[in-house]
Amino acid sequence: MTATIPEPRWLARERAHAARMRRWTEPHQRRRSRGEKHPVLDFLFTYYWHPPAQLERWQPGPGVVLAGPSARRFLDRRWYREVDGGVALDPAAFTAKRERTARYVRALLEATAGRSPRLSCFGLHEWAMVYRQPQEEVRHAQLPLRLGAAGTDVVVEDLGVRCGHFDAFRFFTPPARPLNRLQPTRQTQRDFEQPGCLHANMDLYKWAYKLGPLVPAELLGDCFELAAEVRLLDMRASPYDLSSFGHSPVRIETAEGRAEYARAQAEFAHRAAPLRNQLVQHCRSLLGVTESAT
Repeated sequence: MTATIPEPRWLARERAHAARMRRWTEPHQRRRSRGEKHPVLDFLFTYYWHPPAQLERWQPGPGVVLAGPSARRFLDRRWYREVDGGVALDPAAFTAKRERTARYVRALLEATAGRSPRLSCFGLHEWAMVYRQPQEEVRHAQLPLRLGAAGTDVVVEDLGVRCGHFDAFRFFTPPARPLNRLQPTRQTQRDFEQPGCLHANMDLYKWAYKLGPLVPAELLGDCFELAAEVRLLDMRASPYDLSSFGHSPVRIETAEGRAEYARAQAEFAHRAAPLRNQLVQHCRSLLGVTESAT
């Protein structure tokens, strides 16, 4: 089933998406041209490798016909073709590689959505990444540690680490890894991820762009903006002092700070749920999987 969008309407959506994303991409590009690093926002463009120009580019997603002469420029992109009434994404271009990606993403996100949020990690993954690490070797060496190296180590040892996200765990320092109550691997990623995890919710952006033009630009933008907000909490709760960037800490070393973190974590889990569901539905549709079959 397809829907045809008149040219003025889809052009307006295209402009709106580009303007929305440029709020993030243009400052990043200006910082990069000046050689400036941003410990919070660079992550969105370095760890997540989707280029800014691609993030700004609008795409309709599947099942949509773009009407009007301007739609012909989509024919210069991969996987678009001319159809009755305009231009649309070509279903036949859904390659075996993309099919494997969709199957993996669907399985991971369905497993994650099927669990209750766990809100007891308190962001200690960032602390475990600097545990017993010389200051000059930490990832954000330009930032001071709020409690100093010794104070940071004490927090890790006293509170313990309960991180189930492999892509955070793999950056732990060697002395921190045995302290983690969970020992996730890439092979067990589907068994460990849960909807309260900040990184699992940031990663919705990654899964959206990995599905390429099969995900509408507006959904990609929603996932990106959620990732940006989650990343700020992630770093405010970290051991780093971000006061020079105008950010106050979430002091997870205190009971009050841990409660603040858990409340924000729960809110992000709530906001991520419909985005995760939309990505799952796109994967199911692309794979020909119906709700009744699952």
